[in-house]
Amino acid sequence: MRAEGLTALSCAKSLSRAPVLPRCAAKQLGQQQRHRSTATPDSTLAELSPRWLSDVKQRLGHCITWGLKPDQTQEAGKILQEIARDWRDLLAGREGFLTSKQRRSTFRQQVVWGEQDSMGHVNNVVYNRYAETGRVDWFLKLARVDPSNAEAWRTILTPKDLGLLLKSIRTDFKFPMKYPDHVSIYHKLGTEPVEGTDSFIMDVMILSEVHQRPAARCVEDCVLYDYRVAKKTPLRPFMLDVLRETWKLQEETKRINSQRVVALLDRVRKLEKGSWDREGAVEDMGSASS
Repeated sequence: MRAEGLTALSCAKSLSRAPVLPRCAAKQLGQQQRHRSTATPDSTLAELSPRWLSDVKQRLGHCITWGLKPDQTQEAGKILQEIARDWRDLLAGREGFLTSKQRRSTFRQQVVWGEQDSMGHVNNVVYNRYAETGRVDWFLKLARVDPSNAEAWRTILTPKDLGLLLKSIRTDFKFPMKYPDHVSIYHKLGTEPVEGTDSFIMDVMILSEVHQRPAARCVEDCVLYDYRVAKKTPLRPFMLDVLRETWKLQEETKRINSQRVVALLDRVRKLEKGSWDREGAVEDMGSASS
């Protein structure tokens, strides 16, 4: 019994990032999930709450505080380890953002105190700067992916020959982020590139490392511009090839991580049905003699 208690305690410590709920609130959350579990066959990943990762931690915490058998405690620990290690893949990857070191945009950029406004929140204009930084990093990664055209990919970020212009940007703010924090910035193609196009849409996720959810999302309309003739120009064949391959990788990343999220939610639901949500369940209140 002592080993079981230590394992449960270790799992509980792993939930420190999630908000701590009173027991009655946790039970209410669990009861709500009982009737509309995110892992039910009728649900889709598109219906997931933006805070689904925090909800999963709360659901696991409720299972642990209710009382788990040794094998269930071990399973809860494995789920928490996977979340702690791969939470960026689960959040951003399931939407098709490439999260590998070779392809991601900007990783864990520090939020500095001076980026806050008088209300103590990161100023709205700063998010567009984050998106700009991520966009530059994203194209520099393409130079590494396509070394034979590396110079052309790097030059596209300068006002020489062929250059990339930002036609428009729309930013949706999700919550007021504060210092201290770090942001990971992810870019992806919003539409599949086609031959003859001179522009493309990019989706942006600005991810708070402290809150482990998007602080803002952007949509960028980018145009390829020929400075020599002062007008837009179609994507070059080598650009089209690389961007099409990137689109395929995005779709595969979305498929793989969506399956991972479904499997993870199923595992959490199984723990719920084996603990507080099983027929005749009685909460483990501990021993009075201990």
